[in-house]
Amino acid sequence: MPGMFDPQFERAVQVMCVHDENGALGVGIGHVREGVRFHDVLEELEIDPGDSPNREIMNGGPVEPGRGFILHSTDWGGTDTIAVQPLCALSASMDVLRAIADGRGPSQWVMALGYAGWAAGQLEAEMRQHGWYVADGHRDVVFDTKPEARWMATWRAEGIDPALLSNATGQA
Repeated sequence: MPGMFDPQFERAVQVMCVHDENGALGVGIGHVREGVRFHDVLEELEIDPGDSPNREIMNGGPVEPGRGFILHSTDWGGTDTIAVQPLCALSASMDVLRAIADGRGPSQWVMALGYAGWAAGQLEAEMRQHGWYVADGHRDVVFDTKPEARWMATWRAEGIDPALLSNATGQA
């Protein structure tokens, strides 16, 4: 879901994990959190990183920026894992971090710190003001595309050339 107008969400790609009558929760995967990598998080939590890859961490959003979230393939699940159908799963427990460090975690994963949250009806209002574009979820964009290329890859997967986008809207 690429965001369009709020500077904090410029060229953002949000994976919408929860969207119901109580509000919405999205995890950003388009901007790298500078100065922190996966092994830094594990070491702070006193988890031996083992042979796990020392990947970049995404800036998941402005809410709870110190809380970690793992978007991952559905070949792993823990007690607090929620399905983000049909794209992936979301886990925010120490179990998934330990599993990745031990080499028994999900085959594909992206870690983010923080999330974007919307109160009931807030996201719908932003969408009516053309603040967001709702794209289909594409696993290859989430898991196989470099973070700096995810925004462009999301548009391309939708068949849209972002160079043709305008930030002005009209009325019919």
